[in-house]
Amino acid sequence: MDEKERKTMEFVAMIRQLVSDVQGAPYPGPGFEPEVYSIWYEHVQRNAQNCYEFLDANFPLDADEFDKTLSKMLK
Repeated sequence: MDEKERKTMEFVAMIRQLVSDVQGAPYPGPGFEPEVYSIWYEHVQRNAQNCYEFLDANFPLDADEFDKTLSKMLK
């Protein structure tokens, strides 16, 4: 496996974990426990930050590309 494939597989694993974390979000219904939500939130934020840092380090975008991508996301 070459370096690019290894990085791609590493990123795919990170994204799968992040999606799993998001899907496991505590539902704010009856019996909602703020402490459980807080633990989940911290965990998801940490994994999201790891994904962002990995992308930034391995697949950098220039400022113009980032602005275009961000603008599309916020429409």
